[in-house]
Amino acid sequence: MNLARPAVVDYRNNGKKPKPTFSDAEMKRRQDGIKGWMKKAKVDACLFTSYHNINYLSDFLYCYFGRKYGLVITPNKTTSVTAAIDGGQPARRTFGDNVTYTDWSKENYFVAIKALMKGARRIGIEFDHVNLDFRKQLEDAFPGVEFVDVAAPSMRLRMIKSAEEIKHITKMTRIADIGGAACVEAIAVGVPEHEVALHSTQAMVREIAKVWPQGELLDTWTWFQSGVNTDGAHNPVTSKKIRKGDILSLNCFPMVAGYYVALERTLFAETASKEHIRLWEINCHVHDEGKKLLVPGAKCSDVAKALNEIYAKHDLLKYRTFGYGHSFGVLCHYYGREGGLELREDCDTVLEPGMVVSMEPMIMIPEGQKGAGGYREHDILVITEKGNRNITGFPYGPEHLIVKAGGGSRKKAVAKKSAKKKR
Repeated sequence: MNLARPAVVDYRNNGKKPKPTFSDAEMKRRQDGIKGWMKKAKVDACLFTSYHNINYLSDFLYCYFGRKYGLVITPNKTTSVTAAIDGGQPARRTFGDNVTYTDWSKENYFVAIKALMKGARRIGIEFDHVNLDFRKQLEDAFPGVEFVDVAAPSMRLRMIKSAEEIKHITKMTRIADIGGAACVEAIAVGVPEHEVALHSTQAMVREIAKVWPQGELLDTWTWFQSGVNTDGAHNPVTSKKIRKGDILSLNCFPMVAGYYVALERTLFAETASKEHIRLWEINCHVHDEGKKLLVPGAKCSDVAKALNEIYAKHDLLKYRTFGYGHSFGVLCHYYGREGGLELREDCDTVLEPGMVVSMEPMIMIPEGQKGAGGYREHDILVITEKGNRNITGFPYGPEHLIVKAGGGSRKKAVAKKSAKKKR
């Protein structure tokens, strides 16, 4: 009996391709950008392994689950390398060709990529994604080959968004606003954090299904925090119940085709103390001033330093917990980050038209002090030739988000405000 198993299988014809997220011209533009860099750098082939780059360059978002994935780009071809456990889904989603490897042997992944990069002497890999074990395996599979970093140049390409990307991101910010309105609708004293978060997430997923009927519905989520849980921007949802006077934080994150946007707001349950309102208004002021600074030619580090001065004037700089914003696009809480475009003192990137960045100042007043809690407002702005365009429409500040009993009664008013602010 012959028990031999193949190293690769062909699942390319297992069903028709769905409507892609972006046009063929857009995807070709992205891949051509990499090929242009390869020509200048004298690189024969690139092996992308990260979620963000594989998704950005092929429209396929993989599910890791302990297996290796890849996207091989040569001057003439682009091919995703995927695990057989996923069947034909990767081939259906990839803009380009596909090779599926089987897991009967740990070498089968390398069998697949070696066939695609035969004869290559200089290969681009993502230095910030390939760990030491994987690097050793690549060196063994490609003896004598020189590995070149493609992570930094590919990040630079992702920073400048196309018109199609900006349109996609803009549609998503509307969905984030819907999630915010659903949070307000669900907020009431005695309601657990997780119930508010679930209501918000469901509202966003249902809207995504309407807008992208052929899209994959995954990774959309909401973090909703109350009281001491607001002290961190990424604190998980708990079953803690809302109390009267609690500081609240909504964080709505719709995900569509690997693209992430965010809506983050400070709120209060029914009432807020004078000190809470004072601190909140200062943070909103920093938010307003920060948006004015996001213009072409501005240096990220200069934006951060200018906003530091406002906090310092109020003796609040010591309570700032992170940078003032970051780039948006193909990224998520568990993968990807265009680290070269963050509003921090140690980032000297200059803003350019086509970049999409957030303004999200936050201060955290420790427990036991007056006004304790985390304050954070978050808008997303597109850098234009003359300034910026704010694509977030949800209101913020004490006038709008002290949520009285029966928060649902405020949903229409908040949603109306959000729609009115949309461009």
